[in-house]
Amino acid sequence: MSILVQNITKNYGNQKALNDVSFEISSGEIVGFLGPNGAGKSTMMKILTTYISQNSGSVNVYGFDTLQNPIDVKKSVGYLPEHNPLYTELYVKEYLQFHANIHHTSNNRIDEIINLIGLKPEKNKKISQLSKGFKQRVGLAAALLHNPEVLILDEPTTGLDPNQLSEIRNLIKEIGKTKTVLLSTHIMQEVEAKCDRVIIINKGKIVADKNLKELLENQEQIIEVEFDLNVDIELLNKIPNIKSVKNVFDNTWYLTFDNKKDMRSKVFDFAQENGLKTLQLQQKTNSLENLFQTLTN
Repeated sequence: MSILVQNITKNYGNQKALNDVSFEISSGEIVGFLGPNGAGKSTMMKILTTYISQNSGSVNVYGFDTLQNPIDVKKSVGYLPEHNPLYTELYVKEYLQFHANIHHTSNNRIDEIINLIGLKPEKNKKISQLSKGFKQRVGLAAALLHNPEVLILDEPTTGLDPNQLSEIRNLIKEIGKTKTVLLSTHIMQEVEAKCDRVIIINKGKIVADKNLKELLENQEQIIEVEFDLNVDIELLNKIPNIKSVKNVFDNTWYLTFDNKKDMRSKVFDFAQENGLKTLQLQQKTNSLENLFQTLTN
C-alpha cells in the first residue's frame, strides 16, 4: 500500500478543513483527487507530504508514518505544489543541481531527468526565461529527481495552453506506469484522460471513491428540465422513481432517478398532468463533470 489515510481531521481555528477522511491508494495507481475550492484537497496533500500535521488520525506513506518518520516520508514522495516554487534567477540545470545536492543524488540522474521531462533544449536557460509549460516541467523534474515512489501533484496543469496541457498530461501518464500518482485538478478531462480512479472531497468529507470506469457506468440518471412556471418541490418528489430534486435556477431543475430507463417521458407526462409546459428537457450524459456537480453542489 503506497498511501494509507485513516480518520484524518484537520482544524484551522473553528473551521474544520478535513472531517474524518479515510482512503488508501495502491502502488502503481493514478488517482484523481477532486473537489471544489476550499474542499480540503491542498490541506490533505500538505499532510501527506508532512508540510503540516493533522489534529487526529494517521497517515502512512510508503510504509512510513508522517508524524513519526517525516524524513523518510519526504524521501519517498515527490511533491509539486499548486504554486510551483522556483528560484527563477537560477539556470535550469543549476536549479536541479541544487535539488540533487539536497537529496544526495548523482549528476547522472540530473541528465536522466532532463531527458525524461523534455528539458534538454532549455537546460542552459534561466528559469525566468521559460514559458509556463516549461516552468511546470522544471517543478516536475525537481519532484522526480530523487526517484520517489509516490508523486503528489497539486494542480499541475493550471495556466497551461492546450499544447502544453497535452504534453504534461502525456508525461504524467508515462510516469504513472512506474509510480503511484495522486493528482489534484479542476479539469475533469484531465482526470478522464489520465486516472484509474477518482476520490471526490466536498466540505472536508469524501463523497466518492471509486474506479473511474465503474463510477461513470453506475451513475444514476439525471434529467435537466425547465418548466414555464414555478413548481413546488414536494410535487416533483412524487414523480415515479425520483431520487433527488435540485433547483438549478429559476424554473430549471435537475431530477435524479434511481434507474437507467429514459425517464424523460415520465417528466413530460408529469408536466402535462400539472398544467405545465416543458421549455427544455434533456438527459445529462454520464460525464465526470456532471457527477462532480451533483456530488458537490
